[in-house]
This record gives sequence, C-alpha cells and structure tokens, in this order.
Amino acid sequence: MMRIIYSLLLLLLVGSFQSFGQSVKELEKQRKATLQQLETTGKMLNETKRNEKATLNKLTIINRNISERKRLINTIGNEIDAINLSMDSLENAKQTLEGELAVLKADYARLVEESHYSLNKGYSQLLFILSADTFDRMYRRLRYLQEFASYRRMQAEQIEALQKEIACQNEALEQSRNSKQEILQLREREHDKLSGDQRKQRQMLNSLKKKEKELLAQQKKQQKKADELNSRIERLIAEEIKKAEKKSSSKKTTSGRPEERMTKEETLIAGNFEKNKGRLPWPVEKGFVSGKYGVQPHPVLEHVTINNKGIYIQTTSSCEARCVFEGVVTQRFSVPGSNNAVIIKHGNYRTVYANLTEIYVKEGDKVSPKQRIGKIYVDSDNDNKTELYFQIWKDKSLENPSLWLAR
Repeated sequence: MMRIIYSLLLLLLVGSFQSFGQSVKELEKQRKATLQQLETTGKMLNETKRNEKATLNKLTIINRNISERKRLINTIGNEIDAINLSMDSLENAKQTLEGELAVLKADYARLVEESHYSLNKGYSQLLFILSADTFDRMYRRLRYLQEFASYRRMQAEQIEALQKEIACQNEALEQSRNSKQEILQLREREHDKLSGDQRKQRQMLNSLKKKEKELLAQQKKQQKKADELNSRIERLIAEEIKKAEKKSSSKKTTSGRPEERMTKEETLIAGNFEKNKGRLPWPVEKGFVSGKYGVQPHPVLEHVTINNKGIYIQTTSSCEARCVFEGVVTQRFSVPGSNNAVIIKHGNYRTVYANLTEIYVKEGDKVSPKQRIGKIYVDSDNDNKTELYFQIWKDKSLENPSLWLAR
C-alpha cells in the first residue's frame, strides 16, 4: 500500500511540474521568435542609416519595433509569472518529498532498532524458525522473516529514491532562479530600448508633420502607381478566366456567377490551398507587414487614408520573394514605376508577387512551396527599402492575405 501511495505521489508531483515546464518552454519559444523579429527590423534600420533625415520608411520600421518590443516585454512578464508558479510547485513538491522522507527514515530507524533488540536478546533468525513447535508455524515464521527483510529493502529503496528526487527538485529550483534572473535583466534592457524607440518615434513624427504637403504629394503619386498595378493585375486575371471559360463550358455557382472550369489536378490543388488557410508560408523568409490589407489611416497625415488591395511585406535587402503554395506560373509582366510582377495559379486561387527586379521563373513553370521566384527591388533612394507587394485572389475576388499566412 505504501509503495502505491508513494508512486502516486511522485506521479502527481512530476506531472504538475511538467505542465508548468511546458508553459515556460512555450513562452520562451515566443520570446525567442520576437527577438528574431526585432533582430530583422534592427537590420532594416541599419540599412537606413546612410540617410539621417526623417522618412516614412524609418517611421514604419520604428513603429514595428515598438510593437514587437511591447509584445516581447509582455511575453517576458508572462514567462516570469510562469517561472514563479513553477518554482512554487517545485518548492511544494520538495517539501512534500522531505516530509515523506522524514516519515520513512523514522520508520526505517524503528525497524533497525527492533531487529537489533531481537538480536541483542540472543535470538537468531535460524533459531527463531527452528523453535516453532509445528511445521506450519515454522513455515509462517520463515515467510514473516522474508517479508520483514523485503519490507526493509523496500523502505531503503524508497528513501534512496526520495533523496534523488529531492536533489532533482533542488537542481530544477536553482535553474529556475537563474532563468528568472536572466529574463528580469532582459526585461529591464528592453524597457530601456522601448523608451529610446518611443523617443525616436516622437522626434520623427514631429519632423514629418512639418512636411505635410510633400507627404501628401508623395502619397497621391504612390496611390496612383498602386491603382495602375492593381488594374493591370485585375485585367490579366479576368483575361485568364475568360480564356479558360472559352476552352470549356462554364459552370454556374449557387450565386449564378460563372467559375472557370478546372481539371482534376487543379481542383485538388485548390482544395489543398483552401485547407491551408492561416498556415501558408510567408512569401519572404523574414519580414513584417508594413502595409495592411484594406483602407488604412496614413501614419502621419490626419484624415488621409491608404487603400491597399493586398499587403506590403518589408524585409531586408538580401531577401527574395518565394512561392507560398504549389502552382503554375501564368503571368510575368512589368508596370512602369512598379517594377515586375508574377502571378501563380493554384486551381481557382492565384497569388501575386510584385515589386521584383528579377524574375527566376517563366510562364508555364510548375512551382513548389518556398521556391524562389524573384529578387525584390531595393530602393536606394528611400533608405534601401525592400518591400514585396503580395495579393491572393479567389476567382475574380480579392482575399485578405494576412488571414492566409501562418502567424
């Protein structure tokens, strides 16, 4: 019975510690991922240092830095709370084990004392067995001595196991204390960096607000380029669908709108694409969304909005665009002022990759996930800004790409 209770006790204590350990490890993973993101934005800021004047690009990166740093500080706070809970659990487990050890040691000492008392009275195990007046009693005395010896061995083993477990708990507690101290120091450093970022943000905003006319003209020019690119993409996709409809009879949807007829392979690819919503790999190895989908407020100008038909993903100058899912390249084209673009078909879904200086694929090529498809334009006149324009279409309708990419 004692062995069963002891085993259950250990299982409960170890299980409780492991659940806290998993929580701490998950938060540690989040912290490291955010630190990697901050490292990426740090590289982007370094690429802008040739030009010391305030720019929208610098402001965008600093804003992202502030957002990521706040997230990091919040994650660190949660990690500290989880470590504290883990340490409390370890301390409680240690105290419970020490209490159990004290009981076992006292019981073991009593057994040793009783056995010594019997021997001191001149009894031996052999005489104790042979002095029985019947064979049945002799057998029962033999069984009693065997069980007594077995019980003593079991208690000695339990004491040894408890001592080892207490040593493990002490080691885990020490590791937790060290980890807590390290991330407390990290949080303090990040708070200082956050204050520095916020100070730069205020200075940059004040400087940029003095250039409202220049920024407004710049925004109108950029919106015009974006509109021209979006119109070209929309026309090309409409032409593709129209050609597909001519090749085979169109089918009607429940809404009465025609859809392009797909082959079995295309239907399978489209189904798999749809199943991966929220899990598609990013079209760049590293970066962040610098322009969200839909109507967004201008970062500086009041009452001015930006209408994005896709998302802008900013990355470092060494990064390339890559395919997010298996498909076939159907278009590669250029728009004056917007560089080159690629359209990849995934059944009745399409992905668009724009602002490329070089394209590594040609029309008709079958491409796979994460395959490099082109080099992203580096704007040397704008802080070496490296930004991919990315869209997702379903038939003739635009989708919000952020809902499709892995978070």
